[in-house]
Amino acid sequence: MRQVVLTEPKKLVFREVPDLKAADLKPNEILINIKHIGICGSEIHSYHGLHPATFYPVVQGHEYSGYVVAVGKDVKAVKPGDKATARPQLVCGKCNPCKRGQYNVCQNLRVQAFQADGAAQDYFIVPEDRVVRIPDDMPLEYAAMVEPAAVGAHATSRPHEIKGRNVVVSGAGTIGNLIAQFAKARGAKRVVITDVSDFRLAKARECGIEDTINVAKRPLADALKEIFGDEGFSVGFECAGVEVSVRSLMELIEKGGDVIIVGVHAKDPAISMFYLGEHELNLIGSMMYRHEDYLKAVEEIEAGRIHLQPLISNRFPFEQYDDAYKFIDANRETCMKVMIDL
Repeated sequence: MRQVVLTEPKKLVFREVPDLKAADLKPNEILINIKHIGICGSEIHSYHGLHPATFYPVVQGHEYSGYVVAVGKDVKAVKPGDKATARPQLVCGKCNPCKRGQYNVCQNLRVQAFQADGAAQDYFIVPEDRVVRIPDDMPLEYAAMVEPAAVGAHATSRPHEIKGRNVVVSGAGTIGNLIAQFAKARGAKRVVITDVSDFRLAKARECGIEDTINVAKRPLADALKEIFGDEGFSVGFECAGVEVSVRSLMELIEKGGDVIIVGVHAKDPAISMFYLGEHELNLIGSMMYRHEDYLKAVEEIEAGRIHLQPLISNRFPFEQYDDAYKFIDANRETCMKVMIDL
């Protein structure tokens, strides 16, 4: 079968490896024929050698979907012919976070495509506890986007009750877009998304996020005042990964508000701890997802409350995996989710 490996920054190697077969399965394992793989921002960092926790060489691919080919004798969650995806988290199950159910922050966490081999190959084996069955009527390419959607599901579960509250999302890339959609789906009173790209903000509006602000063209404080009036907002999501984004949310959110950090920061932002304390702000981290977030993502996508089609901006065949990265580099402003088709 075909497989693509990132052997070092900017070097993808295509190779033929032995097929995985039903006979290889343990009782709790599932063999999936991979059909779609999404390229995420973290993998772009790995491609450029900018992800500090990528162990080279590593097989690419952690946002994926495919058809179940075979299952081990004890598997009940899926059957051959089903559409499926799976979480890419490898956890120890023994550390304190794992014991209390927070395995997304396992002290020994490994993530496929970064610290363990991913699914960029024709066939892939996953254990039953990480697999998620996809409804028959859901497009298989949408199943490959359950992973980033689950990031949105988890992040919007982090603040204390989002229903009925005004929300600002800073950063309108794929993750910020999905978080804004989930905030709306969870009953937020009004959701605003900000960015410096008119293209990304237009995509947000396509996905049903009506209130958008280009912070390169308008002062954020003035624009938020126009939208929220004296009511303001009490929940902010930082998805841009830049200092000015964190600082703006902290400065403009109402006292006692929740600021959730989702973006990956290449450089630690300088923020005022005095201001944080005086305003009694809740600065909350959000790390990946848990299984219930995958299930929530599937539920919301199937219900039509999460819109994915506008986010799929480009497609490449498996043989052009390297070209996909080069295309992303050359078209950063107009790329959302780039999909690899097998």
